[in-house]
Amino acid sequence: MTRTALSLTVLVALLAACNRTPEPVAAPQTAPAPEAAPAPAPAAGTVATSDADWQGYGPAQLGVDAEQLVTAWGSELQGDAAADGGCYYLQPVGQGEGGVAFMIESGHFVRYDLRTADIAAPGGGKVGLDLAQLQALYPQAEAPQPHKYVEGGKVLRVPAADGSRGVLVFELGADGKASAWRVGVPPQVDYVEGCG
Repeated sequence: MTRTALSLTVLVALLAACNRTPEPVAAPQTAPAPEAAPAPAPAAGTVATSDADWQGYGPAQLGVDAEQLVTAWGSELQGDAAADGGCYYLQPVGQGEGGVAFMIESGHFVRYDLRTADIAAPGGGKVGLDLAQLQALYPQAEAPQPHKYVEGGKVLRVPAADGSRGVLVFELGADGKASAWRVGVPPQVDYVEGCG
């Protein structure tokens, strides 16, 4: 075979190889990743500490009407509506002492109150912290005022850090520690007596 014939044979073989349809390559076999166990669903009405914010609590947003609040919350709330459209509270059925209480006035959700150290307020403050700790967390806080009913107690009012209408109010006992906090819109957030 001459050199030209050999070159031609190699060229034809190469061209034939280029026109072949490639055989599919199987993907490498890997063991399937173990399925992660699904996270347990929170109990109805259970809210993580991050759900307390300047505009509401979990799915409950300040300003909605009472029916929208109940629908958004998604589990049973208890409380007696004021017949005259006045102020009243709704609370999740079966919650522990000091849990969230939703204030309704003129048919709208205007404030929520807590008295437990288990849930942090927007910005990280919570029941049990002293005035200095709260002021460090909330540099925008107004000057503390004397509590209307607690001898030696104080009230610390904190405008919303996000520019919204929400206001956070801490009540501090005579021991100088926060005993309760609430978030809402004026004037209801400033009602010392709640609905009283």
